[in-house]
Amino acid sequence: MYGSSGKTKLRMLGYCACLAAIAGMPAMASDAATTPAAASSAPSDADLANAACAIGEEQFLPGDYYYCLATQSYGLQHYAQARKFFTTAASWASKPAQYVLGIMALDGDHQPVDRPLAAAWLALAAERPQSNFASASARLHAALAPAEQEAADRLLAKMRPTYGDATAAVRAEKRYEQGMARLARLAGAGGHYCMAGITTPADPSAASDPGQCPPVQVMTRAIDQAAAKVFDGWTGHVNVGPLQQVNAAAATHHPG
Repeated sequence: MYGSSGKTKLRMLGYCACLAAIAGMPAMASDAATTPAAASSAPSDADLANAACAIGEEQFLPGDYYYCLATQSYGLQHYAQARKFFTTAASWASKPAQYVLGIMALDGDHQPVDRPLAAAWLALAAERPQSNFASASARLHAALAPAEQEAADRLLAKMRPTYGDATAAVRAEKRYEQGMARLARLAGAGGHYCMAGITTPADPSAASDPGQCPPVQVMTRAIDQAAAKVFDGWTGHVNVGPLQQVNAAAATHHPG
């Protein structure tokens, strides 16, 4: 029987971009906004279980969405499911998810202690320049015995093709670009976007009315803010920025 770790919960603070919160709206998964715990203390299970996750975010930033689901699952004490969602988030270039997976392996949080596995996850989490996770990765690697270092290097070689930025971030960027391209097509005058998991007004009859949903520009800004956290430090990411309305005359003009 493996125990819970307050250290792991502490590491979850501030890492979820929480798209629903950035958009200024509550998520359907929670009736109350999540209040971050103080930096000196771990959040409660209730804090994590009430994370605001919008399922529609999966079409733009799956790394952040699955990280959010993982924190919810952890708060509900569904630890195997939480680890599964953290791993899915890690495959979409979520560095915080990779970091938390490393801490869970290091602390033996509802799993056996595995220092080489922890070192491999932390190395992946720290691969971007100026990473906030670099010092933790370096400290753990320096503390490993030679045999553990060799085991960590072997694991990292196997994990990098799936979880390293060269694959995972490129894959995540493609998903982001596809989602933003769909938004751009809706960015005409008065365009609105209904994202699954973000509530519409209290009147259920208005739920199917796009006009009751956030303007496309609002959602674009919210997604871009969340993307800036997901891709922080990765040189391949470029924010889309505010969508510009296309002039109808210009759009239909084809130079001879």
